[in-house]
Amino acid sequence: MNSTSKALIMIGSPKPGKSASGTLATHIAENLVAKGFQIDTVHANEALRSDEGVRSLLASFDNADVIVVVFPLYVDSLPAGLTKALELMAEHRRAVPIDRKQRMMAVCQNGFPEAHQNETALGICRLFTRDSGIEWAGGLALGGGGVLDGRELGKMGGMVRNLVKALDIACSDLADGRPVSQEAVALMAKPTMPKWLYVAIGSYGWKRLAKKNQVLDRLHDRPYQESRK
Repeated sequence: MNSTSKALIMIGSPKPGKSASGTLATHIAENLVAKGFQIDTVHANEALRSDEGVRSLLASFDNADVIVVVFPLYVDSLPAGLTKALELMAEHRRAVPIDRKQRMMAVCQNGFPEAHQNETALGICRLFTRDSGIEWAGGLALGGGGVLDGRELGKMGGMVRNLVKALDIACSDLADGRPVSQEAVALMAKPTMPKWLYVAIGSYGWKRLAKKNQVLDRLHDRPYQESRK
C-alpha cells in the first residue's frame, strides 16, 4: 500500500468511552498509521445517532481501501448497532458501486475463556463482505477479552505479547495486500492467562459488583423460572 491508502476502523462496542474493542482498535490504528495509512475511526453506535453521522460513515466507507471492524461478541453475533451499520453499508454499496477493490478484516473479542466462541460472528462478517463486493481479508478471534478493560496494550506487559504480535502481523498482511496469516490467527486465539485463573478473577469481579449493588444474596435468583406445583 502507498501513503495515500486509507483505512476505516469501525468500533462495534456499544460502551461509551473506553472498551476492550477500543483498545484493540487503537493499536491497529497506530500500526496502520506507521505503515502510511490515513485512518478514519468510527464508533458504530455514535454514527447511527444522526443522519449526518450515517452520511459520514458511508463517506468513510466509500473512501476506504481497507476496512477493519472491531467488536465484542453479543449472543454469538454482533452488537445491534454494528449490525445496523453494516446493513446500511451493504445497502449503500448496492446503490453506489465503486470501481476499485476494498478489503476487510474483522476482529472479535469475547468475555469467555475460549476464542472459538467467536466463529459464528466472524462468519457473519465474511458474509457481509461477500454480499457487498468486498474482499475478505480474514478474521481474528480473541477469548478472555475482559482482561483488556480499556487499557493500553503497551502497558499490559507479557500477558498480551501474543495478542500484540498477532495484531502486528495482521496489519502487515493488510498493508501488503495479503490475507491475514494463520500465524496471526493462531497467536490471537492463545489465552492471555490460564482458564481457571480467568474464571476465578471473573467470578471475584462479578461478586464484588453484586455486593456494591447490594444483590450479593440474589445471584442465584431465577425470577422467570416457572414455578412447579
